[in-house]
Amino acid sequence: MGLVEAWGGNAIGWFFAHLIEAFFNFFYAIFNPGMWLSWIPTINGPMETEQKEALMRFIYYGASVEFFFVVLVIFLTVTTIGLINNRFMWGCVRGLEGFANAVGRVAAWAGLLMVIQQIVIIFMQRIFAVAEISIGFGATFTKDISWWSEELKFYNAMIVCLCAAYTFVQGGHVRVDLVYSAISYRAKRVVDMIGSIVFMVPAAMIIWLYGWFFMWRHLVVPNPSASDTLERLLTKARALRWNIETIGFSPNGFNAYFLFKVLLVVFVLMIMLQAVAFLYRSYLEFKEGPESEGKFLDKDQLGDATAELVADIH
Repeated sequence: MGLVEAWGGNAIGWFFAHLIEAFFNFFYAIFNPGMWLSWIPTINGPMETEQKEALMRFIYYGASVEFFFVVLVIFLTVTTIGLINNRFMWGCVRGLEGFANAVGRVAAWAGLLMVIQQIVIIFMQRIFAVAEISIGFGATFTKDISWWSEELKFYNAMIVCLCAAYTFVQGGHVRVDLVYSAISYRAKRVVDMIGSIVFMVPAAMIIWLYGWFFMWRHLVVPNPSASDTLERLLTKARALRWNIETIGFSPNGFNAYFLFKVLLVVFVLMIMLQAVAFLYRSYLEFKEGPESEGKFLDKDQLGDATAELVADIH
């Protein structure tokens, strides 16, 4: 649209120019998906020139100023609707918290899988003295014992990254309540709102900016850089090809470490969504009073009085 070039001489003009252009960018991306999504059918396969350029656009805009303002506009629009219609905002809270709970409850089973796999490894290695483990019926998946041993770290990463937002919803993170515990109910909600905007969102944004390009540097070559302009990335697109990281720490060890980079990006996305849910919940509980505390909150029941007490203290 050219507004940034026309108004970008000062900070205020730059901000509002990007804010207005975000509407155009959003609808342009929606109605022209081929310009940034046509590479998806070719994941880890050969690409045409147009698909390479689309992938470079996706990489560039995934951590760009333009993308930030599109997200900001969506957030402001949803928030405005929620302020007018509190039922809509409660719906957003329930949807976002439900998503975090669903992902976390599924990912938490990785802990059990990790324990079972470790037991199998010990039995197969120490008792049966085999060098490989195969799983599957008909078509089997066979890997060296060291591969399965190193893969245990991936389960641990899944629990940390995919259960962080779930743990937050459940109130499982340890808090330092030197000030928080001594203030009134509505003051606590104000602290929560400020914390979600001032601490959670900026921290998540910084990790996203680093994690996004960190992930793609282990998936494609030439390596994209955060300092590259779109024009430079499109120039690099001519030599672009998939180069998914398959190097392990040992010759026969786990060779899918790119999944850790993907988990980092997913982790940040879920934390960002939970920050929005926490902001909305804090505002609604502030507005509606103490009787709305924990409203629609889907917390797990531990079934043990002592464990419930410990969870409440934390």
